[in-house]
Amino acid sequence: MAEREEVENKQVILNHCVRGSPKESDMEIRTARTKLKLPGGSSGAILVKNLYLSCEPYTYVTNGMSKMEGKIEGVNLESFNPGSPIVGYGVAEVLDSSHPNFKKGDLVWGITTWEEYSIITSTEGLFKIQHTDVPLSYYTGILGMPGMTAYAGFFEVCSPKKGERVFISAASGAVGQLVGQFAKLFGCYVVGSAGSKEKVDLLKNKLGFDEAFNYKEEADLNVALERYFPDGIDIYFENVGGKMLDAVLLNMTVHSRIAACGMISQYNLEHPEGIHNLLCLLTKRIRMEGFLVFDYYHLYPKFLEMIIPQIKEGKISYVEDIAEGLENGPSALIRLFSGRNIGKQLVAVTRG
Repeated sequence: MAEREEVENKQVILNHCVRGSPKESDMEIRTARTKLKLPGGSSGAILVKNLYLSCEPYTYVTNGMSKMEGKIEGVNLESFNPGSPIVGYGVAEVLDSSHPNFKKGDLVWGITTWEEYSIITSTEGLFKIQHTDVPLSYYTGILGMPGMTAYAGFFEVCSPKKGERVFISAASGAVGQLVGQFAKLFGCYVVGSAGSKEKVDLLKNKLGFDEAFNYKEEADLNVALERYFPDGIDIYFENVGGKMLDAVLLNMTVHSRIAACGMISQYNLEHPEGIHNLLCLLTKRIRMEGFLVFDYYHLYPKFLEMIIPQIKEGKISYVEDIAEGLENGPSALIRLFSGRNIGKQLVAVTRG
């Protein structure tokens, strides 16, 4: 196919700014046309063919689908532009480049748009893929932003010690499943919570957690945590917020740590839930720290040195929930917030 020939470019468009829980009808599939060559005068840009697209809370917040929109300090969020393709993380192949650091044929992961072909003008957040002897889809998860989030949150924010007791909420998700395995390999006792029997079985039987429980089946979360942590929690990796955080605070040990990675239970609420047990931060001298992965990307080479051998040696498992085809992107994104996905939710645009 000639590079200057126009081709169809399927896109996922967000129609308007969503308030409350998103629905598939808030998005639509459109087909545009594009040339497989950068426009004349493009400087520092690249044209890519998207292979995999990542579904995660970042996608939700960045595109105006959340009450959190525009409230992440220090991060340049894309401004919401009705009628434009959704913005999010993905894996892509470079088709044309006017940037000195990228050439045709390079594989990259980073911020792209939800369409078959994208022109990326801001390449600052792009990473070249050097290791191609692992599935390319892994760069939406274990080898991409979620993997770095798990690594930075657990090792840098939590400062773990061997033998400590670790609790992870939303433990079967893209980040949680890795935090649990990192903690086990480090020599910790690990318990995770999830929202279905299938996810609990996954945590215990495939991912190696010591224990796991279905929070939906627990009438009292405080009692549940006391059952699994009779001597208290040393590290809590926070992904959900709300009632779970309130119960966890009661069960933390003195000088324990909480890494606040996400609070997905609060993103769609008109009135976020209050936390009643914050006095525990004082009485137990708990260190609770929020973090964003962007502040730790300088550690990405160090992270790869650790994780690549573990993947190849079978020490780390990673579970993906892959939707086939860009047309299934909206339903895949919605699955993330209804808890129907098992593992890392992503969309295969074109298999790499």
